[in-house]
Amino acid sequence: MKPEVTLKKLAEMLNLSVSTISRALKDHPDISTETRTKVKELASVLEYEPNAYAIHLRTNNNKEFGIIVPAISSYFYRSFISSVEEEATRFGYSVIILQSGDDPVLEQKNLKKCKQNRVSGIFAAITSKTEDVQSFLKLENQQIPVIFFDKVPAFETCNKVCVADGLAASMAAEALILKKKQSVLSIFGNKNLSITKRRLKSYTDTFKKYQAGTEIFTFHAGNTEEAFQIVLEAFAGPSKPDAVFCMTDEILAGAMKAVQKLALRFPKDVGIITISDGYLPKIYYPEITYTETSGHKLGKLAFSRMLACIAGSTVAQELSIDSKLIEGGSL
Repeated sequence: MKPEVTLKKLAEMLNLSVSTISRALKDHPDISTETRTKVKELASVLEYEPNAYAIHLRTNNNKEFGIIVPAISSYFYRSFISSVEEEATRFGYSVIILQSGDDPVLEQKNLKKCKQNRVSGIFAAITSKTEDVQSFLKLENQQIPVIFFDKVPAFETCNKVCVADGLAASMAAEALILKKKQSVLSIFGNKNLSITKRRLKSYTDTFKKYQAGTEIFTFHAGNTEEAFQIVLEAFAGPSKPDAVFCMTDEILAGAMKAVQKLALRFPKDVGIITISDGYLPKIYYPEITYTETSGHKLGKLAFSRMLACIAGSTVAQELSIDSKLIEGGSL
């Protein structure tokens, strides 16, 4: 095995102190250009690599962020992760990605793993069953900031970044009203999540305000298969909806599976609208009309908030990104 090249080894070979070698590699202005060049050339020839673990122990920080999500199969979360990773790389950080599987027990194990790795901060989308986030909030005492995103705690004073959930749902309702839809099958996510509560309230309030006569049939789906069954059953009866609203991409996937199974044409037989990051609506023809919730934009905002926390910001903030209607041909 090739022996490890250390700062001590470089110092012995160049007859310099370890501190001089270290500062030369960091381009410290106190070290002459000639010495810096000599040290870097030798380090390059010997393929010297800094000992990340030693730095980790010395600084109590490993320049790494943890990202905890229910599942990375979601395009929204993949987009968020990619955005955070781009920003992290720019600032000299790396990321570790952990999936909770929407299981609070696994979520706690992932949180413990982040603590053991001494991460610089954590981005977390909590599970639909997470009721107590004190274990997250206690990390502030260890100077590990936590930024909750997308699926966030309902009441705790903490840092949260979200899409404009109420606006996105309200815009979808307005689009249905403009198309004069009279019977709308509306499928929302887990009823216990704050994101669902915000979207449901804004959605129903918009119909009450502008078109009280529209029939809104509200259901909750925890996954794609449940959404699939809801749509099948809705179209099995004599009174069929003239539009379907989906709160998420996961629900849209189930709804579209049912639409295809029933050989329904959209928008002729039924109109479709969803709230989405934008990837899934574009794989159908005609493309699905949606109100945008960008994982990429949310990642940028979350990272900006993380840097502020690392820099010393102690006031909890709840931030959001705007939404906009993207017209497809499904409504």
